[in-house]
Amino acid sequence: MSKDIDELSFPADLRYAEDHEWVRPDGEHVRIGISDYAQDQLGDIVFVELPAVGDTFSAGDEFGTVESVKAVSELFLPVGGKVVAVNDSLADAPEKVNADPYQAGWMLRLLPDSPDALEAMMDKDAYLAMLKG
Repeated sequence: MSKDIDELSFPADLRYAEDHEWVRPDGEHVRIGISDYAQDQLGDIVFVELPAVGDTFSAGDEFGTVESVKAVSELFLPVGGKVVAVNDSLADAPEKVNADPYQAGWMLRLLPDSPDALEAMMDKDAYLAMLKG
């Protein structure tokens, strides 16, 4: 059973994509995962497939998949760049994405192609407005 939007968490320091990924600035890098809304809609996550460190992507590229008891969903990068770290702990504990999507459930760290790549992304208020239609 999905939660009401008002019951979900949307940290104000993140930027959000229409495909429900979030991006957090992390020094010269960015950290990326899926939003509380996305994990809630997916249900219990049983598998996360992530790219290798060193892989490079353009904004909009598919970078992995999340498999839940309901469906398999592709993950898309809101910003282009080079993967500098992946959250290997998700291989053995994919449920971290459900339990803590913004901290323990992060998916990868990226060195973005452009320092202002996040400017085109939604802030918390814009993302909530999109979700509420």
